[in-house]
Amino acid sequence: MKDGITVKNIIQPCGVDCILPLALVYIGYIILHGHLSPGGGFQGGVLIAAVIALLAIAYGYRVTADTISFRLVHEGEGLASVVYVALALMGCAVGAQFCQNILYQQGAIGDLYSSGTIFWMNVTVGVKVLTGISSVSLLMLSVLMDLEAKKEG
Repeated sequence: MKDGITVKNIIQPCGVDCILPLALVYIGYIILHGHLSPGGGFQGGVLIAAVIALLAIAYGYRVTADTISFRLVHEGEGLASVVYVALALMGCAVGAQFCQNILYQQGAIGDLYSSGTIFWMNVTVGVKVLTGISSVSLLMLSVLMDLEAKKEG
């Protein structure tokens, strides 16, 4: 050990740096293709907790909290909720039911954009769950860090 650098301090960040881009692409794929295959907004959104855990393990809470702004994530959650309700009300606006798929005529079957309103609702749910899980994960990490600081001090 020289200057506080250990093998653990090098391997974990390097491993996370290699895995993180792949994990984010996979999460995006699951959210965007949820209406075509198993998975979807909720599953993709929950996987973001793994990304936050990887960042916290490799770099610690301070770097994780600086990288992922709690305020921005919290505001994004509220925005996603509003967008979802607006999409759901589109059905009522044209004389259909709440959450009814009114854009189903657009797109060819099997294409990424082939399910009309369902696609947009799925993406919105993904953003909502992603931001909600992110904010809860950041809060849990901050509580753990505060408890650890109280133990040490």
